[in-house]
Amino acid sequence: MKNVKKADLPTKICAVCHLPFTWRKRWARVWDEVRYCSERCRRNRNGRG
Repeated sequence: MKNVKKADLPTKICAVCHLPFTWRKRWARVWDEVRYCSERCRRNRNGRG
């Protein structure tokens, strides 16, 4: 994903907080598996989800 405008990056909805988040370079290989916007939401997945 080189030279892609920030507005054109793919987005998903977090499974815990239900807010949209955008693709990050560190998620490039595992984007299909990403479900949470942050480490905090991943840790709280059982409490609020």
